[in-house]
Amino acid sequence: MAGIAVKRAYDPPAPDDGARVLVDRLWPRGLTHEALALDLWLKEIAPTDALRHEFHHDPALWSEFQRQYAAELEANPAAVQTLRELVATGPVTLIYAAKDETHNNAVALRDWLKGRDR
Repeated sequence: MAGIAVKRAYDPPAPDDGARVLVDRLWPRGLTHEALALDLWLKEIAPTDALRHEFHHDPALWSEFQRQYAAELEANPAAVQTLRELVATGPVTLIYAAKDETHNNAVALRDWLKGRDR
């Protein structure tokens, strides 16, 4: 599953983004639908509110967050299949709103998907 990128919602869309998929449960503050230029808002694939609050973007909790989020993804095959089908048609950019560009659900999701397709 090579064609998956990640990008902050506040970065401008680019022609090479391919399909832009918001993978957050909450809409990014201050952005319009037009500014985000989304192809899909797949909030069903986002971490649960409980996990999101527990993690709170604390890098010290990153490994545990990834483990718990992977378990949530395993239990959510419909949302995962929707994303897999989109990736099969071309490049996909997972859009997220977090400030931390290294420790966020889009990075965890991309890495999980790539690890599952080895």
